[in-house]
Amino acid sequence: MQWRSIVVGLLVLRVLLNCAVWLVFGLGPSWGFDFPIKFTFNLHKIQLLQDGDRATVKTNAWLQHMYDNRNPQAKTCSKISGNSPKKSYLSFFQEGRDDYDRKYSSFPDALKVKMRGMARDMFYFGYDNYMKFAFPEDELNPIACEGRGPDVLNPSNININDVLGNYSLTLIDALDTLLVLGNVTEFHRAVKLVIDTVSFDKDSTVQVFEANIRILGSLISAHILLTDPRHPFGDIALKDYDNELLHLAHDLAVRLLPAFENTSTGIPYPRVNLKRGVPPDSINETCTAGAGSLLVEFGILSRLIGDSTFEWVARRAVKALWNLRSNETGLLGNVVNIQTGQWVGKQSGLGAGMDSFYEYLLKSYILFGEKEDYRMFSAVYESIQSHLRRGREACNEGDGDPPLYVNVNMFNGQIMNTWIDSLQAFFPGLQVLNGDVENAICLHAFYYAIWKRFGALPERYNWQLQAPDVLFYPLRPELVESTYLLYQATKNPFYLHVGMDILESLEKNTKVRCGYATLHHVVDKSKEDRMESFFLSETCKYLYLLFDEDNPLHKSESKYIFTTEGHVVPIDQRFREKSWEDQFPCEEPNKEPPANISNTKCCLTVIIREAHAQMSFLDLFHEDVLLVEEEYNGCGGEVTVITDTVEQVETLMHSVLWLERHGKTGYHRGG
Repeated sequence: MQWRSIVVGLLVLRVLLNCAVWLVFGLGPSWGFDFPIKFTFNLHKIQLLQDGDRATVKTNAWLQHMYDNRNPQAKTCSKISGNSPKKSYLSFFQEGRDDYDRKYSSFPDALKVKMRGMARDMFYFGYDNYMKFAFPEDELNPIACEGRGPDVLNPSNININDVLGNYSLTLIDALDTLLVLGNVTEFHRAVKLVIDTVSFDKDSTVQVFEANIRILGSLISAHILLTDPRHPFGDIALKDYDNELLHLAHDLAVRLLPAFENTSTGIPYPRVNLKRGVPPDSINETCTAGAGSLLVEFGILSRLIGDSTFEWVARRAVKALWNLRSNETGLLGNVVNIQTGQWVGKQSGLGAGMDSFYEYLLKSYILFGEKEDYRMFSAVYESIQSHLRRGREACNEGDGDPPLYVNVNMFNGQIMNTWIDSLQAFFPGLQVLNGDVENAICLHAFYYAIWKRFGALPERYNWQLQAPDVLFYPLRPELVESTYLLYQATKNPFYLHVGMDILESLEKNTKVRCGYATLHHVVDKSKEDRMESFFLSETCKYLYLLFDEDNPLHKSESKYIFTTEGHVVPIDQRFREKSWEDQFPCEEPNKEPPANISNTKCCLTVIIREAHAQMSFLDLFHEDVLLVEEEYNGCGGEVTVITDTVEQVETLMHSVLWLERHGKTGYHRGG
């Protein structure tokens, strides 16, 4: 009898604890969104009604799909039937239409001007304080009013060291935002500072992905905007500018190349040391987004300098990941072993570890016009709709909850957990670019409902419990980005109201003495002393553009897209041309280099490195083709390597890797 009393006591305690958790997060018997406005959507407009009452009927449509998914014949997007009518937080009630018309059908010009000024002031408050208190360090600690660089005392602190490379990160990341705000004078000053003070010859181990999107992408974007008066800010040429930003970008990309070497799959290592290459203790695991989101920046660099190396290695990584997708679902996992090609993380979703992989399949197609990129995007988008999407089939009609994209097992589509993360809020913006505006409208409303409740997006949100799982918010831009793109697509003033809500929340909840701080806890609004560089490069930029109808980006006849870090890139015909194809017409390559490779002439390059040193540089000499017929031999610590006759860099790289496997290759930086 005593053990029964203990069991009953434990059950009662658990119930009390569950009740306490629900009370802490302000949850009641409803879905818990506490979202006072109700929506109905169609492709052309949004209808909102002010309604203070929350829906009292709780639908289990998402949960029903979770259990229905155990039936392999069940369709994840089919309508949910039930014995009673279902309602959701997007329910539309006809009464109160006058309230909607009065509040959301317009946004006065004077209010636009005010919000634009508020966004501009937000940027400069962060930027000016960074320059005053933190430059030339990487980030600003906005509470302590001091700079932050890599954590040299704790190399394992990858949360800091993956991003901060001791190269004035925030200044570089913010370059094109200065142009978006119309400040050509400060843009020129910042460019000169970067040219005069930034070097990548640093003993810093950084994440390849972060260095690529934040540093390389910004340098390329600023260079293009400086040198091409057609896009989109006109002639903003800097006197005596001699392509220094492009040279810096090239230098950084070269230092990232070792990540692609000594990997049997072609998928890069996640980190490199900018001086020494891949660290000896580097792990063999990387995330799909980190390895597969390099093609935009690497591809543009290749086409700007006429060197296909960078695009080739980035595209090889994308194809390697693509070939590892599930035959059953067409989905990819989120963590892969770069040597074995085995999936370490089998979760497939839209958020962390996956997000920008999808994004760059579409944006690479838009930029480069490679049909294969769009074929891959279309296929994975269809798989996402088939296996990740839960809720009713149509956004605008039918029973059950509106669509939600969940995390599933890549091999069978079964739900792996019940949380979504804030990075997923980028997806409505990607749907806009793909022309799926109606579904973008519907999904965006889900994330905005969470924002309305907390004044921020928690890093993870449990859609089953309707409560945050991970409570911090590091000033991320994804919801703002989708809001901006939806406004550009629909011109519906509702999105201006969303932007105003986000802007005012940031000003109220995150502003501190010298900038804007990460929210440690979205409920109690406690803060962490960090302002990440993407706050200036993305969050402030998208907020400003949302309210600046006359911005040159919106008026220019030239088209443009944003990188995943928010950097402006023109859609330019020259990026759809490969100069190296016509420049080096060679014979069809063999699949394997010949064994007696030393007697074979190369129409592309010679590769040299220090003997026994780790591969750290790959240089293609496109101007002066060297024809070398020297046997492999060691000479003063250096060796010469001859490749097979080749037409494309792919075979050249194949030869180098083949030689290395046979212990016959080495090269040094030079030419």
